[in-house]
Amino acid sequence: MRPAQFQKAVLDWFDQYGRTNLPWQQDIGAYPVWVSEIMLQQTQVSTVIPYFERFMQRFASVHDLAEAPLDEVLHHWTGLGYYARARNLHKTAQIVVNDLHGQFPDTVAQLTELPGIGRSTAGAISSIAFKNQATILDGNVKRVLARFSATEGWPGKRDVVEKLWLIAETYTPHQRIADYTQAMMDLGATLCTRSSPNCSECPLITDCNAYRQGNPQDYPGKKAKKKLPVKTAYFLMLSNNHGELLLQQNPPVGLWGGLWVFPQCETDTELADTCLRLGVQPGTEEILDVRRHTFSHFHLDFQPVRASVVNPEQSASEVAESPNQVWYNPKNPLSLGMPAPIKALFENIA
Repeated sequence: MRPAQFQKAVLDWFDQYGRTNLPWQQDIGAYPVWVSEIMLQQTQVSTVIPYFERFMQRFASVHDLAEAPLDEVLHHWTGLGYYARARNLHKTAQIVVNDLHGQFPDTVAQLTELPGIGRSTAGAISSIAFKNQATILDGNVKRVLARFSATEGWPGKRDVVEKLWLIAETYTPHQRIADYTQAMMDLGATLCTRSSPNCSECPLITDCNAYRQGNPQDYPGKKAKKKLPVKTAYFLMLSNNHGELLLQQNPPVGLWGGLWVFPQCETDTELADTCLRLGVQPGTEEILDVRRHTFSHFHLDFQPVRASVVNPEQSASEVAESPNQVWYNPKNPLSLGMPAPIKALFENIA
């Protein structure tokens, strides 16, 4: 199929079936497109929509985002995961406001110089917001093109992804670039899905090599599965006589960087030392059931341990002296960024 035929088939399908009512499509601009593209990285549209709407309600412009405390940005990101995205979002907003006079660059080369913006995300921003001819290759588009061309191998490998980039660039049009970009993402998200592709409705069916072979589910190639290691931790849920629980902020980089969590230790024998380090004396402990949270590279089995503080006045003064610790009241919550497991524990308390 020639590029012009490919483009026409995709755009004709988009004109009839494409998604045009997504929140970030209603007022096209670099800022909402950028925010939506960052949120959509490794996250489904249905999950992103309510987060996007709340985020834009609070941070209506790049200036609002740049001026906001990072804690508040992380708070609005809580539950979306991959929190480095939120930290990079905040950094980029400050660069755009302070160094670029509040204006986003419009080329892929310039956009990829900003924190958290890779080649495909830059292509989406440049093509959708600025109508430049720019190519994207997100997960949905990789799947469409890998099946169409029957490109073998896992797209995480350099040689495979470079083949797909070449194919993507070959088919990227000069005209209606914003519609084409959205059309390719929609095609992968709604028809050429991971497990149950609806090939009979696909506009590319007549020339799709994977369909001809009868094995579209085999493309793209899968990453070799490895058994995830399991790490363990104890989450110390210390409460004072006001019903507040002690939280501490993680360092800005690393696992759950910059987020507020319960004090942790790896073994139950370290619980006493952890309390001593925090300047608190726990009363009777209540050990709750073990829970599991899965990261991309390992499982975390954590056991919450609840305890009341028997020296609330002393502990309150020591916490007040630490900028990275706070007594948190679930009934009058602060706008703090928390990882999903911590948020879930608070919801269970409520």
